[in-house]
Amino acid sequence: MSSLIEQTPFPRTRDQLRKDLRELGVEPGMTLLVHSSLSSIGWINGGAVALIQALMDAVTDKGTIIMPTQSADYSDPAEWLLPPIPWEWWDTVRSTMPAYEPDITPTRGVGKVPELFRTFKDVVRSSHPHVSFAGWGARKDEILNFHSLEYGLGEQSPLRRMYDLDAHVLFIGTTYETNTCFHLAEYRAGNREETVKGAPLLVEGVRKWVEFQDLDYDDTDFNEIGEEFERTHLVKRGKIGSAHSRLFSMREAVDFAEKWMKNPS
Repeated sequence: MSSLIEQTPFPRTRDQLRKDLRELGVEPGMTLLVHSSLSSIGWINGGAVALIQALMDAVTDKGTIIMPTQSADYSDPAEWLLPPIPWEWWDTVRSTMPAYEPDITPTRGVGKVPELFRTFKDVVRSSHPHVSFAGWGARKDEILNFHSLEYGLGEQSPLRRMYDLDAHVLFIGTTYETNTCFHLAEYRAGNREETVKGAPLLVEGVRKWVEFQDLDYDDTDFNEIGEEFERTHLVKRGKIGSAHSRLFSMREAVDFAEKWMKNPS
């Protein structure tokens, strides 16, 4: 904490963060897919709460905020690498893991902001056990109400509906490496392998282990795609607090990534 304070020239506040968002180009009524690194902003009076409130202030209740709320640990233990568990445990883990429930299942690997955001009043979360999204605002239900279990980041996902709505992607201190919308391009490019995944779900009120089809995602080229994208498309850049931030069209990014994946340079 002391190093974070030392790196912050003045306290970041809800109102100042709202002004920074406006200066970057966030407008009332926008639909935003937000990726964030809280520590990159500097010391914030109110922490993640103040950042979330600033985002809501910036888009207003006429806009919509969506965040990835992934829970990859509610998955087949045979796939776990960080850390792996002994294979002798796998059957026990599959049979006893709690069922995914949007209201209580924690996020993993997406940071403090989405984990808090999913608990905010009037925020809803989609039904996918691995790659859910949480949303607040005018179009949250339209985006999140149906989230296909199979091919969870494809054409029957919140990503497709945000694409159709011409949403914007907002990076706050993050990079293209974690740019979730590029996964939609993976489906459309059609050159990823398919795989079978599993998760514990409530089926008619009963916990069951359910298997389903999906892609074997590969994000190793996402940064390269993002760098190429910025050479030919408008990406607004600025700072939210101390965080280097970007704002760009999701539709343009997905279309570019699809073409790149089909014909990588």
